[in-house]
Amino acid sequence: MKDIITIFKNRNYSLLFFAAFTSQLGSIIGISAFMLYLLNRFSEQPFYATMAELMYSLPTLFVFFLVGVFADKMDRQKVAAYADFICVLLSVALIITIYIDWMPLTFFLLFLRSAVSKFFHPAESAMIQGILTKNEYTMAAGLNQMTGSLFMLFGNALGIFIYWNFGIQGAILFDAITYLISAILILTCKINEDIRLPNGKMHWRELSARSIFGDFKEGLAYILDKRLLVYLIIGFFVFGIVNGGLSVMPTYILKYKLAPDTYEQVLIYMGIVFGSSVLVGSVLASVIAKKLKLYQMIIIGLLTSGVFITVTGFSTSVFMFLLLNVTIGLSLPLLNIAIGGWLPRIVDPKMMGRVQGWITPTMMLSQSITLGIIMVTFQKSLTIEGLFFLVGGCIFAVGVFYAIVLPPYGEEGYKDEKVIVELESKHI
Repeated sequence: MKDIITIFKNRNYSLLFFAAFTSQLGSIIGISAFMLYLLNRFSEQPFYATMAELMYSLPTLFVFFLVGVFADKMDRQKVAAYADFICVLLSVALIITIYIDWMPLTFFLLFLRSAVSKFFHPAESAMIQGILTKNEYTMAAGLNQMTGSLFMLFGNALGIFIYWNFGIQGAILFDAITYLISAILILTCKINEDIRLPNGKMHWRELSARSIFGDFKEGLAYILDKRLLVYLIIGFFVFGIVNGGLSVMPTYILKYKLAPDTYEQVLIYMGIVFGSSVLVGSVLASVIAKKLKLYQMIIIGLLTSGVFITVTGFSTSVFMFLLLNVTIGLSLPLLNIAIGGWLPRIVDPKMMGRVQGWITPTMMLSQSITLGIIMVTFQKSLTIEGLFFLVGGCIFAVGVFYAIVLPPYGEEGYKDEKVIVELESKHI
């Protein structure tokens, strides 16, 4: 608790933390409400709900070569704030298209808003790296995980509540308000120029296709030069599979197997159960991080969550489904906190934007592939049980892979970048 109080005494961190919180909260509420809207309107065509999820993840593949370069070359504070402001405008446009019932334009605006929002996280993460010490990185990762658990706990339930009472347009208006609050909080920060502009001042007119591509290649070369960094980014690929699967699998198993008539109410209960277990798991993982090496936490989190996600697909009752969600919620924070705390220790602050610019598309690529497979095969060649087996099996396989490749980097190497370099040079 003392560590948490200390980190929040940093005014800039507090503002950035709550800016990210409000921005992400609104997005989650909008996603939850829009999925219910499509499931109610196109009840016999789950294709539309999956497509909506794709509109949130797929845009990354179109802007990933830009987001990292902008975060490293432009003013990080302005990049994050302007991304929020543009999302406000696009949210208002989205409300209009839903009102006139023009679905193609609605999906396009979802796509565009998601693309713009992808510029926020690399810039915000790079600023946080600059204002915290290395000893605070794992604590910050733990706080991010706790925030994520609160989203799971209240986000879906709040999204459903707003949808029931104010409709889909009310939910998207809530989105717009949270983006606006986030932008104001970002602009309120007083961050040193060397953190906002680690590579010096540059006007956007100086950016050219050639320079962007060169910086993009430089980020990739930096990642490939550090084998440990490559391994950690594989972990983010797994996050994408988890996010893609869990964004639709609970809804599908409840609507088409366990509770077809009451699935919306059960989704609220699931959000409370899953979010509570992730919140408890986040606290436990933050304590465990002081006892175990980070690579051990990653391996345990992957293997445990992989097994229980697979078993969840074979649930025969709502109670069994909720109970298995508790075990998944307790295990995932081990993975998230370990990777989130390890990454900033080994990345040069001047390269963090470009590294983040590769992490986000890596996650979104796997998320989009997962959603694409679900969209094409679900209820055709892929059963509900097969869906859970596919996602859980992928996660378990990566856990086995990490159990083989990560131990050489775990002998306190994450505490000293020089040791990491030495380990990499010896690793075969």
